[in-house]
Amino acid sequence: MKILLLEDEYSLRISIEEFLVDIGYKVDGFMDGQDAYDAVYDTSYDLLLLDVNVPTLTGFELLQRLRRDDIRIPAIFLTSMTDVNDLKEGYKRGCCDYMRKPFDLMELELRIDQALATYLKNDGSVIELGGELRYDLKRSQLMDGDKEIVLRKTEKDILEVLIKNKNAIVSTEMFQDEVWGDYVEPATIRVQLNNLKKKLPSALIQNRRGLGYIIER
Repeated sequence: MKILLLEDEYSLRISIEEFLVDIGYKVDGFMDGQDAYDAVYDTSYDLLLLDVNVPTLTGFELLQRLRRDDIRIPAIFLTSMTDVNDLKEGYKRGCCDYMRKPFDLMELELRIDQALATYLKNDGSVIELGGELRYDLKRSQLMDGDKEIVLRKTEKDILEVLIKNKNAIVSTEMFQDEVWGDYVEPATIRVQLNNLKKKLPSALIQNRRGLGYIIER
């Protein structure tokens, strides 16, 4: 899973990034709110960790804009603010949790686990893909009625990126970042996509020539 971290204090940002990577997350770190906001539209994130007082666009403003755009990625505010009105403001803008600095990194891990579990429960971890086809994000399992369609790990990763960006085009660069984490030949991506498409209804994953791939539902 991938986390966006917005924190303008360098040492704290690096400390959080290193901790999250060590426990298995992918992390993109930002110190500027506008840069973080733009990144949400370029990359598929599972969770947002947002400092409030950052340059250009505050964490409150960033999340408010995302919620207005109907982007429901779970968000946790990380802030030194202590006033109860600030706490209310954070929840009003659409966060699911609020951590006051300084905090223990082990506690952050627990808060992240809880936020992701609640999001999957409330948002629906089982995604309907048409007919009797459905994908369980929590179990990474594709089912057609009562029959499981067995996918390789890379095929699951590709399908999850497409599902999380449903009704939006996923570019080659996004697949590189989300699935491989580094540059791979576009031909390799096409081969893996073709392997996945052979296991699915022919019209599920559509190619937008020169742009990328999309699942429309």
